[in-house]
Amino acid sequence: QVQLVESGGALVQTGDSLRLSCAASGRTIGPYTMAWFRQAPGKEREFVAGIRRSSTFTNYGDSVKGRFTISRDNAKNTVYLQMNSLKPEDTAVYYCAADVSIGIRTTPGAYEYWGQGTQVTVSS
Repeated sequence: QVQLVESGGALVQTGDSLRLSCAASGRTIGPYTMAWFRQAPGKEREFVAGIRRSSTFTNYGDSVKGRFTISRDNAKNTVYLQMNSLKPEDTAVYYCAADVSIGIRTTPGAYEYWGQGTQVTVSS
């Protein structure tokens, strides 16, 4: 079992930056593909970013490309999401997830482990 705990969510203004963290426990995240998803009220959970085990490969949702950066520190068992140039449409609960597959999958159902989420609110 992998336990994931997100932190770093906040109320910010348009154009601000924010960094989310996802701390894992129970097992090392080394063997896992890690990802961030988000879910706004009344909407489906959306893929934001993913990173493979070796950190060599990343993938981003179209709406965040060029603004968000995912990274991981396997030694600290932590995954990060750096969010720049935030927009009101980025407002959502952000979730961290872990997948044993090698590739970066973009559907929520592919991920075995989830955190409880952290709220990000961007005011206009």
